[in-house]
Amino acid sequence: MNILVINGPNLNLLGKREPGIYGNDSLFDIQSEIVSLAKELGVEVEFYQSNHEGGIIDAIHNAMDESDGVILNAGAYTHYSYAIRDAIAAVKIPVIEVHMSNIHAREEFRHTSVIAPVCRGSIAGFGKNSYLLALRALADMIGKKA
Repeated sequence: MNILVINGPNLNLLGKREPGIYGNDSLFDIQSEIVSLAKELGVEVEFYQSNHEGGIIDAIHNAMDESDGVILNAGAYTHYSYAIRDAIAAVKIPVIEVHMSNIHAREEFRHTSVIAPVCRGSIAGFGKNSYLLALRALADMIGKKA
């Protein structure tokens, strides 16, 4: 079982960027915790981060042939990228949308996710644990299909 974790724009700045909202852990710190949980679950994980919409779209397309599922934190693209939405809809693997903050408790423009309708599920508001919850859910979901 192979899961791709995709992080979008500005997530490379975790630990430095708005720690009151996103915490003090770096993206590397969070990825290390994901790897530890993945080992416990018997899951392989790979990581991809890009500040560019096209890179994220390419990663989603490639996941169709290389991964059993995707955990996606699309960052701000969540709220307006119909191109990422269409890429998710095009692949036939489950995608779980994650957000560290509760997007519904923030600025109004963050309340709408254009990718949510084509994702298998959404997890928001649990900080770095949003990723860990998504990993557990996706591993369980994929395991039931096997």
